[in-house]
Amino acid sequence: MSSTTSTVERAFRAALYDATDTTLDTGASLLASDPASDAELERRGREFVATAWRRGWQPADLVRLVRRDLDDVHVRLISVSIRAQAPDDGSRGPRWAAQLDELTAEAPPRTDRFSHATAVLELYRLLLRLPTLEPLAEPARRQPGSGSGSDSRMLGRIRALLAKAEATGFPEEAEALSAKAQELMARHSVDEALLAARAPAPDAPGACRIGVEPPYEQAKAVLLDAVSDANHCRAVWNEPLCFSTVVGFEADLEAVELLYTSLLVQATTAMTKAEAAQRAGGRKRTKAFRQSFLAAYAHRIGSRLAAAAETQVTDDLLPVLASREVAVTAATDRMFPETVTTRLRGVSDAAGWTEGAEAADRAQVRSRPRLP
Repeated sequence: MSSTTSTVERAFRAALYDATDTTLDTGASLLASDPASDAELERRGREFVATAWRRGWQPADLVRLVRRDLDDVHVRLISVSIRAQAPDDGSRGPRWAAQLDELTAEAPPRTDRFSHATAVLELYRLLLRLPTLEPLAEPARRQPGSGSGSDSRMLGRIRALLAKAEATGFPEEAEALSAKAQELMARHSVDEALLAARAPAPDAPGACRIGVEPPYEQAKAVLLDAVSDANHCRAVWNEPLCFSTVVGFEADLEAVELLYTSLLVQATTAMTKAEAAQRAGGRKRTKAFRQSFLAAYAHRIGSRLAAAAETQVTDDLLPVLASREVAVTAATDRMFPETVTTRLRGVSDAAGWTEGAEAADRAQVRSRPRLP
C-alpha cells in the first residue's frame, strides 16, 4: 500500500464511519498534511459516483440530494466528480446526457487545505450512505426516420413558449402563450400514441425522476400525481429523498415534465399575488396559508385534468391508449411492488384554500384536441 493510499485510508477510517465533528477534523487534518494524497482522494470520489450509479442513482438525483443536505461548495464538488467519472461510462441515453449538461461547470474555489478536505469528507460521508434506488430504464425510442427529430423540435418550441409565458409581465400575452404551449403539448402526445400504434416495433414505457422538494412537498406531489395521471403516466412519491418517479412513454413523460413545471410556476406566481393582497388587508403571511393554497390548487387542478381526460380522444384512439396504460401499470408494478397511500396534511387556512382553488381555475390547462 502506497503512502498516499495509506493517508486516504486512514482519513476515511477516521471520518466516514463516524458522524462526529471530532473524527471529521481528524480525517481532514490527515489529508491536509499530505498534498500527495490529492489525486487518490479525487479518484475515490469517482469511485463513489460510479457506486451511486450502480445503486440506481442518476446525476440529477445526486445533485438534488447534495443541495438539500449540504452546501453550495458540496454541489460544486459533486458536479466535478460526476464530470470526471463520465468518460468511464458508456452511453446512458439522452436524459442522462441532459442531466450531465445541466451540471455546474465551475469547481469550488480552493481555500485552505483543511477546509477543502473537510468539505470533501462531508460529501463522501453522504455518498457512502446512499440507499439503493429502483433502476430507471431510458424510455425506448422510435426507430430512425420515424419522426424523432421533429419531436425534439416540437418540444423545444413548447419549452420556448412556456419560458416566454413565464417571463412576460403582460397577463394577456402570458395566457395566449401558455394556451398555445398546452395545445402543442397535447397534440404532440396524441400524435405519439398514433405513431406507436402504426409502428412495426412499438416502444416501451420508461421512467424518470422529478424533484418534489420542500417546502409544501405534499401538495407538490399531489399536483405531479394529477398531471401524471392526465398524461397516461404513474407517479410514485419518495418523500424522504424528495422526488417522484414517473413511469410512462417518452412523449408522455416529456408532457408531464413540461406541464408540471408550468403549473408550479403559475401556482407560485398566483400565491405571491394572493399573499400581497392578504398583507394589504392587514394579515401577515403564514405557512398555513401557503400550505392550504397549494393543496387546494393541486386538488382543483386534478379535478380539471380528470374531467378533461374524458373528452380528450376519439373512440378510434381508445384501444391504443388502453394498451399503453396497461403497459405503464405493469411497468410501475414491477418497479414498485409495494406502495402506500399518503393523506394530505396541514390544510387549515380557509382563505388559502379559497385562493388556491380560484388560482387553479385560472391556470392554463388545456385538454388534448380531438383528432380530425
